[in-house]
Amino acid sequence: MVAKITIGKSVRGIVNYNENKVKESQALCIAANCYGVEHQDLSFYQKLNRLENLQERNGRVKTNSVHISLNFDPSEKLNHQLLSEIAGRYMEKIGFSNQPYLIYEHRDAGHPHIHIVTTNVQDNGEAISLHNIGRERSDPARKELELEYGLVQAESRSQKQMQGLKPFPVEKLRYGQTETKRAITNIVNTIIRQYNFISLPELNAVLKQYNVVANRGNENTRMFQKNGLQYSATDEQGNKLGVAIKASAIYNKPTLQRLEQQFQKNNQSRKLYREMLKERIDKVLTNHPKFSRDDLDYLLKKENVKILYRENKEGQVYGITYIDQFKKSVFNGSDLGKEYAAKALTAHMVKEDQYQHQEFRQKQGNQPGHQSVKPNHNQPLNIDHSEPQGQPNTILNDLLKTRRLDDYMPGQLQKKRKRKKKQGQQQRNY
Repeated sequence: MVAKITIGKSVRGIVNYNENKVKESQALCIAANCYGVEHQDLSFYQKLNRLENLQERNGRVKTNSVHISLNFDPSEKLNHQLLSEIAGRYMEKIGFSNQPYLIYEHRDAGHPHIHIVTTNVQDNGEAISLHNIGRERSDPARKELELEYGLVQAESRSQKQMQGLKPFPVEKLRYGQTETKRAITNIVNTIIRQYNFISLPELNAVLKQYNVVANRGNENTRMFQKNGLQYSATDEQGNKLGVAIKASAIYNKPTLQRLEQQFQKNNQSRKLYREMLKERIDKVLTNHPKFSRDDLDYLLKKENVKILYRENKEGQVYGITYIDQFKKSVFNGSDLGKEYAAKALTAHMVKEDQYQHQEFRQKQGNQPGHQSVKPNHNQPLNIDHSEPQGQPNTILNDLLKTRRLDDYMPGQLQKKRKRKKKQGQQQRNY
């Protein structure tokens, strides 16, 4: 069993998160403690008000909400009664047996797990200390329950495999098809947890792939001056849709202040990924000195790298961002080095209209009345971006396909062989 404790300042956000999962049929409230009635008879506001009323008894306690998840091995089949019993024993061991709490069974992952929502403010207004709760109370309680109920231990090999299970992939926001706030919350929290970025533009480079953008507003607005932040849904072209949502209204509160703390942590953790990303980009640039934008996108995609271009109104590229989908890291081109920045990269890039014209000339080279075109290895590759059936699409095939421009030499060699054959026949006649 694995126990995770998250403490915060908004019990409303935690209850909302779990109740939204219930609405989506991805969770179920299976028990309630110290509510006076059965959990199935509680409305949303009855669940919330019981916890908020306790928090109001001590306004000095700012960190007053507790969100716990208990995760079990996929091999364990636990019914609601047993899950509720294990949760109750756990809460008793960490000192929350007399606190009201809600237990939700979640079904949005490949392993059984439950979420527990409570507050640390008691009836008398005193707060239960949360200092070192994980190491001093949660870990001993977990180990005791593993032995008591015969659960797979967190340190065992099978449990480590369970921890390595990949989460369900986050889906792109489809405006009008899902509730906007829930979709934005899911996308933003997943991206912040998984990716390494050190600036708001780098975060947006990833968010825009899921039709979400973080916005501070114009520099002369009050929101910008107060370091405010909003998240908006967008269409495929990046145009904002609907009403923006304040960062403080989203679960986990991904405000600018919290993001800046994340920037500092990521700046250290992603240093190792920088050189690994450069090696994969170098592999593409070294093999292909000239390329079109489509070619570069395609070749980098095969290296699990997404490239994004920042353009002005005239369509001129002034910035480039690389997203390493393998190591979940984001880098501006200039952060990798001058040779990876927009200016250096566009210098090797051939415009699409020129590219198509050159390709057309190459195809016409074999036709009567047209002059043959000699191979030019500095020209961009004519890459077939589709995957042919029954034949792997390799760079070697692309190279062979583009460098075969005419059949002039084979024809000439064939005539020479015929001429030698005739000369041999004349010598035998003599």
